[in-house]
Amino acid sequence: MSPYFHRAVVTGGAGFVGSHVCERLLAAGTQVACVDNLVTGATRNIAHLMDDTAFRFVDADVSAGLGAVGGVAVDLVLHLACPASPRDYLRFPVETLEAGAAGTRHALDLAVAHHARFVLASTSEVYGDPHEHPQRESYWGNVNPVGPRSVYDEGKRYAEALTTAYRMARGADTAIARIFNTYGPRMRPGDGRMIPTFINQALAGDPMTVTGDGKQTRSVCYVDDTVSGLLALATIPVPGPVNIGNPHELPVRDLAQKIQDMTSSRSRICYVPAPEDDPRRRCPDITKARTELGWSPQVSLREGLGRTIDWFVAESEE
Repeated sequence: MSPYFHRAVVTGGAGFVGSHVCERLLAAGTQVACVDNLVTGATRNIAHLMDDTAFRFVDADVSAGLGAVGGVAVDLVLHLACPASPRDYLRFPVETLEAGAAGTRHALDLAVAHHARFVLASTSEVYGDPHEHPQRESYWGNVNPVGPRSVYDEGKRYAEALTTAYRMARGADTAIARIFNTYGPRMRPGDGRMIPTFINQALAGDPMTVTGDGKQTRSVCYVDDTVSGLLALATIPVPGPVNIGNPHELPVRDLAQKIQDMTSSRSRICYVPAPEDDPRRRCPDITKARTELGWSPQVSLREGLGRTIDWFVAESEE
């Protein structure tokens, strides 16, 4: 990772993706302040980092401010704090919007005060149920502003607008990453997203619940690749937005069948009603990431699922 960052602040750093970001930064020699209120994050995700003198955990809500992080120069701010699964943001709708609004503003203000690089972890959800396939960054999206997913979609869309305003009006050094479905170790078993749900059901021998007809598509990216994309964006002076995801598109039912096979599970696949506003297709165009960041996913689906399944098996045996 180049250029070298001396000190980074990672909001949401005790979460699934955030903990992997903290880990990678520390390995590169960067001091890390991990800010998380543990609403959806967990200290177990960062327990192995606690004894590192270059790591500091700050139990705080970014939406209330980042005063507890002050005092030392910062040259990178990565804003990942936000409930990310439908189950979580439906439980915490106001908090999700606050993370996108007040949380983003506090993180931007910290970056501006220190003349630091700022990276917003946005989402493919800004495209809504897209009419364009694959989705390019120039596509404006098809989002229901009052639907059940709106708190997450619109919170991230506002965060992108605020980040852009800080760049244009205040000269902030900002970048926007639009992250597509990410999976891997440290996902919470009960967070409701499809891969941990399928793996847990398969390992337990329970029915594997595919929503709708299962023909809806997703593009899933292993967490190590997602982190590499985020840090590439941090180090290269482009503003984005840049899609960070895997362009390999597959039907959800095929993904369930692959997990069923890889776990040698006797679980049967069953179909349940699709959630309201569930996107029918989701696939990134990563031309910009390839050309501007020199980034593309490196971990195959089979390899990534294998690592993830092994982690869930180990967790279930503890």
